Amino acid sequence: MKRTAAIGRRSLKDERLEARVTRKQKKLIAQAAALRGTSVTEFVVASAQEAATEVIKDYRLLSLHGEAGEVFVNAVLNPPAPNEAARKAARRYSEQMGL
Repeated sequence: MKRTAAIGRRSLKDERLEARVTRKQKKLIAQAAALRGTSVTEFVVASAQEAATEVIKDYRLLSLHGEAGEVFVNAVLNPPAPNEAARKAARRYSEQMGL
């Protein structure tokens, strides 16, 4: 049954990545993989995935461009007046908190 599960996992990985590295880089990567108890391939894939996730997250956090950035800044600096629902909620909160 283990073999079937492994074959199923393997079949999902149908894309390849290739990279040329120096002997020094390969030795460093192999040493790090050994310290983690993984193969070089597993180490490289996991490290690349972690780095890619971080880059994408950082980009999304800092990607307010043009009009979107202006709208955000304007909303922070000039918030709209509270509507009736917001005023009612504030009154209820004040009453419940005894303020």
